[in-house]
Amino acid sequence: MNFDFTEEQQMVRDSIARFVQDDYDWDTRKAIVASDEGMNRDNWQLFAELGWLSIPFAEEHGGFGGNIVDLSVVMEELGKGLVVEPYFPTVVLFGGLIKRAGNEAQQAEWLPRIIGGEVLGAFAYVERQSRFVLHDCLTTATKSGDGYVLNGEKVVVFNGEQADHLVVLARTSGEQSDQDGLSLFVVNVSAAGVSKMSYPMMDGQRVANITLNDVALGADALLGEEGNALQVVDALTDEAIIALASEAVGIMGVLNAKTLEYTKTREQFGVAIGSYQALQHRMVETMMAYEQSKSLLFKALCEYKQDPAMAAETIHALKVLIDRNGKHVFGEAIQMHGGMGMTDELDIGHYAKRLMMINTTFGDATYHRNRYIETAYAA
Repeated sequence: MNFDFTEEQQMVRDSIARFVQDDYDWDTRKAIVASDEGMNRDNWQLFAELGWLSIPFAEEHGGFGGNIVDLSVVMEELGKGLVVEPYFPTVVLFGGLIKRAGNEAQQAEWLPRIIGGEVLGAFAYVERQSRFVLHDCLTTATKSGDGYVLNGEKVVVFNGEQADHLVVLARTSGEQSDQDGLSLFVVNVSAAGVSKMSYPMMDGQRVANITLNDVALGADALLGEEGNALQVVDALTDEAIIALASEAVGIMGVLNAKTLEYTKTREQFGVAIGSYQALQHRMVETMMAYEQSKSLLFKALCEYKQDPAMAAETIHALKVLIDRNGKHVFGEAIQMHGGMGMTDELDIGHYAKRLMMINTTFGDATYHRNRYIETAYAA
């Protein structure tokens, strides 16, 4: 099987790598994280001009017409630079839901604006009690004339601080944990009744808790079929997990490279610490962990590209392996860098924090291990 990237994929990969190398060094990234917005809007417009925001969208809307492999290439390279601009919340989640659930008019309205960098979006789906169970939803959307009225709260909304529009998961019928009766709505954050409390996460990303208090929406705010949103959300979640796994693989590769370089230059007792066989063995183990993760990612990509339903088991296994191997790689990176590996001044700890956040997004290892067992051994 050929795992080589196409010429177009290699061009995208090279362009992001050049951006990270030339325009997104560690000091630049720290300054962006510390800024009022926590992102650089000039960078976002640059992403649009370079076509990165168009990757997963159809050509008829001005997109690149890419597939899951193209998206994986982008996410891996962004992970290597710890890029904090909201590519994942806006393009993968917000744009992914518009692409999957929106009608022709909604896609024509929103996708070109996402591609052009005109919209910052977010997906509001987590609630205080829901943890990783997406259909545990107390936010309600009640019929009112031709439209709806939303009430409830969503927490830890990625890019919730800067997003100007949200896709909100709300219950239009049924009980709190019913799988049926969920619907998706596009909500303008400036609408009456929408309020938010913003805060930073440990990885530098900005999130928000969004409160919806009698938010009136028109009928055109409904995204997809009323009451049948969970199937769309589950499909998006699979794609999102692969995207996050790609980012994690990029991070693990950087941590290994930086740690290997450090062991070659850091001297103790007059020799480089990398000359000690014990540390060499530990570096080999982290390299193996990285290659294992990359191999399972490739398996998930191949299966998903052929038929998303085929990849269900592999995606659960991938999330478990990324959790386990990511912890091993960043743990060893911190240990081999010594005390400085934990400082804010060095980037090692920040890569570790991003891996920790990836591990808890859309389910942790325990959740996906159980889901894998349910899927693999279902009668």
